Amino acid sequence: MDNLRGIVLVILSMAAFTVEDMFIKKMSADISVGQILIFLGIGSASIFAVVSRLGGHRIFAKEAWRRPFLLRAGCEAGAALAFTTALSLVDISVVASVFQATPLFITMGAALFLGEDVGWRRWSAILIGFCGVLLIIRPGLAGFDPSALLVLVSVACVAARDLITRRIDVAVSSAVVSFQGFAAVVPAGILLILLGPQTLSPLTPQLWAMIGGGMVFGALGYYGIVAAMRMGDAAVVTPFRYTRLLFSLIVGVVVFAERPDSLTLLGATLIITTGLYTYLRERRVARCVRPA
Repeated sequence: MDNLRGIVLVILSMAAFTVEDMFIKKMSADISVGQILIFLGIGSASIFAVVSRLGGHRIFAKEAWRRPFLLRAGCEAGAALAFTTALSLVDISVVASVFQATPLFITMGAALFLGEDVGWRRWSAILIGFCGVLLIIRPGLAGFDPSALLVLVSVACVAARDLITRRIDVAVSSAVVSFQGFAAVVPAGILLILLGPQTLSPLTPQLWAMIGGGMVFGALGYYGIVAAMRMGDAAVVTPFRYTRLLFSLIVGVVVFAERPDSLTLLGATLIITTGLYTYLRERRVARCVRPA
């Protein structure tokens, strides 16, 4: 029953993240990406500040602001900036499809920077997954949109964030770490406005409602995925993260009238298949090397 509840929570979390993405994309038609980042960063950071306070965790404890934590927060800001900008410029189905390559980037980063042993099978899966990414982005071809490369920047930042997370002090509360990540998004949004052509625009009641919806669904998605990973077996619940792509395709078609072509769907299939294989292979290798 724990695994079943975990699966349900993962699926609901992916649906919540997709709704958050939908709000961001719709808002980007009326206000700048920098403004979106500022409001979502302040709102989400406030939520986790309250959670930290209720849990008795100090947000500004010295041990929570060492270099690895600052680097992680910087990666979070970079990921949010690139992902939100990509959502404002590219079809949500394309963004979601390319973003599914994140586990492949994490495996590659673990091999290159953390010295983890990755065999030829997983390297082959990573290369095939990247072929799927190329099918979606199509550099050099008629359908190529340079803005789609921003999704790869976001994926690289998320992978770096998760790799750094493996090395930070586990004694620091997850709520505090989450607060840092969302708080870092605020100066990133301000910088985007100051350095770019973007401006601050007045917010209508509808935009305020979408900002609130983005905050709430983003927090619900985060809470659900954390609860699911603690409740169920990771090997059982993790593959259901890929349902986010399904939800994004539905939202893209129904809300934004997108029509993903066959190459995009083929690329997404390659990415998901190789991602699942890589994850299951990692689990198998971990069991084989586990001491008796």
